Amino acid sequence: MTETELLLWVRGPALQIATVIFLLGVVVRIAEILMLGRKKNLAEARGSAVAGGLRTILSRFIPDGGTMQRSTFNVVAGYIFHIGLFIVILLFAPHILLIEDVTGLSWPALPTPVIDATTVVTMIALLAVLVHRLWHPVMRYLSRFQDYLVWLVTILPLVTGYLAFHRVGVASPPTLIAVHILSVELLMVVFPFTKLMHTFTLFMARYYNGAIAGYKGVKS
Repeated sequence: MTETELLLWVRGPALQIATVIFLLGVVVRIAEILMLGRKKNLAEARGSAVAGGLRTILSRFIPDGGTMQRSTFNVVAGYIFHIGLFIVILLFAPHILLIEDVTGLSWPALPTPVIDATTVVTMIALLAVLVHRLWHPVMRYLSRFQDYLVWLVTILPLVTGYLAFHRVGVASPPTLIAVHILSVELLMVVFPFTKLMHTFTLFMARYYNGAIAGYKGVKS
């Protein structure tokens, strides 16, 4: 297979397969959660479940003082790489063009130097998270294969994308782009079956907890 054939394959059949696995996997996982159901709330209504759920979704984005004090590194590093991923994925011009081709939706992009710097900072934050996990005795003990797999498939698209954009290495530009796309497809395939699903389920969990508390008229 030539480099051109490889690039066409990863942009065609491989991307289609990864997209189907990603979408079906996410739908099935969410359906499984919803099908669990919940017990009927027998408490007397003293507030709004909807308002409580929405309030908890928003309030949980700001860590409480106790959590910040106990886990300063985890909170700060987590915010850095999550925000960095959001910026790189959704505000980089080539990514926006791809989204526009698929969905017809488009929005302004950030300047390339900003995306470039954000990518570097995000990779550093992810590396720091890995070092901290390996260094901290409790986190190292609690870590399983999936934790390291999730870290790997998260950082790979950043690394391969950075190398492809700057044309670093002995591989040709088409090969670098193909490897970058393959790393994204690997992330898509792994996504529904790992802790990466928290991208969706965190909103469901926050709303559920907040709705129960809001229904009872207490803060979550």
